[in-house]
Amino acid sequence: MLAASASLLNIDVVILDVGDHTPAKQIVSSPPHLGHIDGSFADPEKIKELAAKVDVLTVEIEHVDVSVLDEIAESSKIAVHPSPATIRTIQDKLAQKDHLSEYNLPVTDYMRVESTPESIQNAAAQLGLPLMLKSRTLAYDGRGNYVLTDLGEAEEAIAALGGRPLYAERLVRLAKEIAVMVVRTSSGEIRAYPAVETVHKDNICHIVFAPLRHSNPAVATRARTLAEDTAKTFAGAGVFGVEMFLLEDGSQKSHLQVCSANTDISDTLLLNEIAPRPHNSGHYTIEACYTSQYDNHLRAILGLPLGSTELKVQSAAMLNLLGYSNSMEEITRVARAAIEVPGASVHLYGKRECRKGRKMGHVTLVGDSDDAVRASLRQLLQALPDATLESLDKYAPLLPPAGIGRPSSQPLIGIIMGSDSDLPVMIAAARVLDSFRVPYELTIVSAHRTPTRMTEYAHSAASRGLRVIIAGAGGAAHLPGMVAAMTPLPVIGVPVKGSSLDGVDSLHSIVQMPRGIPVATVAINNSTNAALLAVRILSASVTSLLDAMDLFMKKQEQEVYAKVSRLERVGWENYGKS
Repeated sequence: MLAASASLLNIDVVILDVGDHTPAKQIVSSPPHLGHIDGSFADPEKIKELAAKVDVLTVEIEHVDVSVLDEIAESSKIAVHPSPATIRTIQDKLAQKDHLSEYNLPVTDYMRVESTPESIQNAAAQLGLPLMLKSRTLAYDGRGNYVLTDLGEAEEAIAALGGRPLYAERLVRLAKEIAVMVVRTSSGEIRAYPAVETVHKDNICHIVFAPLRHSNPAVATRARTLAEDTAKTFAGAGVFGVEMFLLEDGSQKSHLQVCSANTDISDTLLLNEIAPRPHNSGHYTIEACYTSQYDNHLRAILGLPLGSTELKVQSAAMLNLLGYSNSMEEITRVARAAIEVPGASVHLYGKRECRKGRKMGHVTLVGDSDDAVRASLRQLLQALPDATLESLDKYAPLLPPAGIGRPSSQPLIGIIMGSDSDLPVMIAAARVLDSFRVPYELTIVSAHRTPTRMTEYAHSAASRGLRVIIAGAGGAAHLPGMVAAMTPLPVIGVPVKGSSLDGVDSLHSIVQMPRGIPVATVAINNSTNAALLAVRILSASVTSLLDAMDLFMKKQEQEVYAKVSRLERVGWENYGKS
C-alpha cells in the first residue's frame, strides 16, 4: 500500500522481503539499476544492501535489527525513519511502558516479572488476579499474551510464552478499544486522524468503525490529543498507530497511574500500545480520508507538506480479511460479496500462502450514514464462515421494522418530547421517518423535570451520530430552545396543544428564540412537517433521501390532480358524499 502511494508521486521504491513475488514487489517495479532485494528484514547484511540503494529508509514492521539501523544512520547520509531509537523503545513493550510513564502518559499498572512462578506470584499479589502476562518482545496480534486467572497456571503461562522476558499488567475492564493514527514530520509537526473504534476477534483487529461514536463528545477529542502527545515523545518521522483502552465506568479508579483531576473517570483513556508505522486501524483512511496514512507517511519521511487527516465521508468501516484455513476460498467469497456492495473497496494483499489468522486483505466501506455502512457491513459479515446472528446484530444491526416503535441503534434523527402526553402528537413524526426509512430514536426529555438528562442528551447528540433533533413541547415549551442552546445540530420545535391557551403559548415560546439560538418552528401539533423538514435537511448530504423526497412531492402532486379530476367528474355538490 505504501508502494502504491509512492507510484502516484513517481517515487522509486526498493523492497526488502523474502521472495520475488511478495505483496509489495507485485505492486511496483523498481528501476532496473536498483532492483528489489530478496532477503529477511532481520538480516543485517540485507538491510545494508537495501540502504546502499536508497536515500530514505523506512520500516513496515518494528521487528528489525535496530543495531544495523543505528550503524546506517550514523555512518551515512541516509535518513532512517522512524528513528532507530524509537523502534528500539517500541520493540520492548516494557521499555515502551516505561517510556510512556516517564512522560506522565496514562497507562494501566504494570511491572517487570521474571519467567518464574515466584515472580508471577509476586506480581499477582501487587496487581491482583486475573493478571495479564505479556512477552516483552516479538509479540503482536495477541501473540505473546496470557491471561492468568489462577496462580496454578504460572508454569503453563511461562511455557506458553516461550520463556521470553515478561512483564505484567493489571487487567482492566474495557468499554471500547480505540485507535488514533498520527503522522509526524522530522521537524515535529504532528497531525492526528479521527479517533476510531476497533473491534478485535481472537486478539486480531477484526473491524474498525470511523469515526468513533460515544455519548461523551470529549472522548474523541481527548483521544486525538492523547495520541498527539504520545507521538511528540518519539523521535523520527512517519505514521504512528496509537492504541488505547476506554475503561468501563469506574473501572480501576483507584489504580490509575495518571488521571487528570478534571477527567470523568467513566471516560478514562489508557494507552495500550504504539505501532511506529502504518497500522491496521488506519486502513480505512485510504478511501475515507482526504490523505491516506500511506500518503502521509511518505510525505512525512520525504519532508513534503502533510495532507489533511480529516474524513471526507460521513461514515466508514474496515473489515479485515483473515485466513480461516490454508484455502483462499473464504477470503474470495467475502471479496466477491464486497464487489457487489456500493461504497466497498476490496484490497487483497497478494500473499501466496493462506493460513488461519493471517491478514490476507481488507475491505473498506464508506457511506453517508452509520446505518448505511452497517447495512453494507452486514452483507460482508454474512459471507464469513463463522457468521452468527448474534455477531451480525452486534456489529451490523438491521434498521427496526416500521411500526414496531423501537429506536434504531444508529439514529440520524432524535425525536424528543417533554412528556408522554405529547406522544400522540409526536408519533406522527415517527410515522413519516418510518416511511422514508430514516433511522431515528424517540424518547422523553423534560426540560424542567429532568434538566440533567436534557443536558446530557443535547451534549451527546452530535457525537453519537445524530444530525437533526425534533423537539415537541407544550406550555412554556422550553425544551426545543434549551436543547438548541447546547448542541450544534439543527433543532426543529413542535408546539404541542394541551394548555388552556391551546398551544399558542408554546408556539410563541418556541418561535421567539433570542438571536444566535435558532430553532425552526412548525405549526401547532404538526410533527409531520417537522419530520419532513428533518428529512429535507438530511437530504443535503444523503442523496438517496433527496430522490425519496422528490418522489414524495410528486405523489402529493398526483393526489391533488386526482382530486381535481374527481371534482370535475362528479361536481362540487356530490364531491365528498360518496
